[in-house]
Amino acid sequence: MAVARSTIGKLLYGVLFVVALPVILVLWAAATQDSVSLPVLPYAWAGQLIAGIGVALLVSAWIALIAFGHGLPMNPYPPSHYVMRGIYRYLAHPIYIGFILVCIGVAMHFGSSSGLWLVTPMVALGTAALVLGYERHDLRARFGDAVRNPLIALPPDEVSSPTAWDRVSVFLLVFLPWSVAYELVYRLGVPPDAIVVHFSFERSWPVLEWTEAMYGSVYLFVISAPLLVRTRRALRRFAVTGLIATAVVTLIYLTVPVIAPPRAFEPQGFLGRMLLVERSMSHTVAAFPAFHVIWSLIAADAWATRSRRWGAFGWVWAALIGVSCITTGMHAILDLVAAIVVFVALRSRRSIWQATRIGAELIANSWHEWRWHGVRVLNYALYAALAATVGFWISTTLGGPQVFWQLVFIHLCGLLGAGMWAQKLEGSIKLSRPFGYYGGAIGGGVGCLISGAVGGNILLLMTLIAVEGPWLQAIGRLRCLVQGCCHGREAPEGIGIRYWQPRSRVCVLGDLEGVPLHPTPLYSILANVVIGVLLLRLWVLAAPLGIIAGGYLMLSGAARFVEESYRGEPQTPKVAGLPIYQWMATLSFAIGVAMTMLPGGGVHGMRFGFDTRVAIAGAIYGLIVGCAMGVDLPGSTRRFARLASP
Repeated sequence: MAVARSTIGKLLYGVLFVVALPVILVLWAAATQDSVSLPVLPYAWAGQLIAGIGVALLVSAWIALIAFGHGLPMNPYPPSHYVMRGIYRYLAHPIYIGFILVCIGVAMHFGSSSGLWLVTPMVALGTAALVLGYERHDLRARFGDAVRNPLIALPPDEVSSPTAWDRVSVFLLVFLPWSVAYELVYRLGVPPDAIVVHFSFERSWPVLEWTEAMYGSVYLFVISAPLLVRTRRALRRFAVTGLIATAVVTLIYLTVPVIAPPRAFEPQGFLGRMLLVERSMSHTVAAFPAFHVIWSLIAADAWATRSRRWGAFGWVWAALIGVSCITTGMHAILDLVAAIVVFVALRSRRSIWQATRIGAELIANSWHEWRWHGVRVLNYALYAALAATVGFWISTTLGGPQVFWQLVFIHLCGLLGAGMWAQKLEGSIKLSRPFGYYGGAIGGGVGCLISGAVGGNILLLMTLIAVEGPWLQAIGRLRCLVQGCCHGREAPEGIGIRYWQPRSRVCVLGDLEGVPLHPTPLYSILANVVIGVLLLRLWVLAAPLGIIAGGYLMLSGAARFVEESYRGEPQTPKVAGLPIYQWMATLSFAIGVAMTMLPGGGVHGMRFGFDTRVAIAGAIYGLIVGCAMGVDLPGSTRRFARLASP
């Protein structure tokens, strides 16, 4: 009987991912084609080539897992042996890489803007979440020290000399993603609300076309850096800095509508014509901050690890490239200033992280309470009230007066749902009044449906709650730090934070006092800030409401799936080996996909301005939430009386 169930399970799993999933993705792309009005890449032949490479990776990975792993390429039925042969000798996740390439290739072949700009990025996000939130931990748990990096991987943090594969890996894993990200931003074109960043006095500066020689040398300068460094540690620092720079700056390009149109000139010679050629391959977008400058500074930093003389030469070269960004008319002064600020932040990222981590640890141990006639006010009530107030202000300000009372009702439903959900999952004698995010989301969703039944615009209301959601979460996680809920599992020194406050849930329920734990509330704060910025940008651009609301559910679902893999709350129930919140995150992602297919246009523009009614109502709602989540009766044993141990 067990063998039969296993065979049926494998068959169903195979059908789901080999047949059903591709069909769903095609239908998703077709259903959202009119909602994603972005340019396509008119290279059908390239799409066919990319898809072919993806299929080759998929097939070779399946063969390797079956032949060398003695198992199937299925997470519930994994191979019994760790595989480092075949394609896995070169790549860590060829199945996922191959599948993403197939998605890209098919989208390009059929000219599907939705397939390229929506479906493929979300597939990539989902696979990344699966790897980071499940597979990486599962491999370590099953194979331990047998898990090794393939040939194409970031160099280890060692002082030994880089291998040829280490250097090749930087080109494939750092330069290639940067090139793709830059090209995609370029293809998006100039945003409709673009702001020119030039100062008035610099617009009349002449273009010195002979400085194109230095401006164009950036490619040689940067590409040579991985070839010149002498240690794997230096090469790894170069690679990691480049990857973080790509992620951070691409986010800036997508969310900050700043452009720097090149200054006009008439070419007088070869270098002038070369400058025009370079301008034809880029335009006013992707200029703030200037990646020419960022990459030059990263390369100079790498050159400096070779020797003092090499470093001096590299920094001078980087400085000249920076100056040429102005003299060639390709960038504005503020582009350079922003680039320098980004580089300094990247170079100081360890110090910034340590300061942030220490700050989170101080907040986590800042518990304070006031008692009056049996009533206890906990200091984290302030964070709950602030989160509720700010979230309420965001949605009601963007929605306008016509949806004010509907949003009031929805927020109250969300608070009620948060309490009911957590009471069911986590309620106990010690914890008689918990609150849960997914309960709040469900309660808010029910409130939207009820409001829609009496004449409201359900999709608009859900979108407003979605735009509010990340900021509500980001601020609310400060309460989690103090309370000790949502805490992480054990972490290495330098990453984890310690709890020593005896009333914290970490100490009361987890018995983990003094143990360094992953600062999962901090991880959530950082992820939600990124999500919040992206959603606000989509709102400003009047993106379809379904795209915004669905985008929130997909992005937050992926982030929560990964975050949950680092959490260590003993009271969290598990289903089929996974914490229930990972299943909820997966469901959130799936619902987000469905919501993107709902018809409905966007709402143009941002609404700003002070509204007395909104301000007062937000403050009152914040007070209600603050009392619900931060005021209790510690001496009572009645249900819902206590938020924490007396």
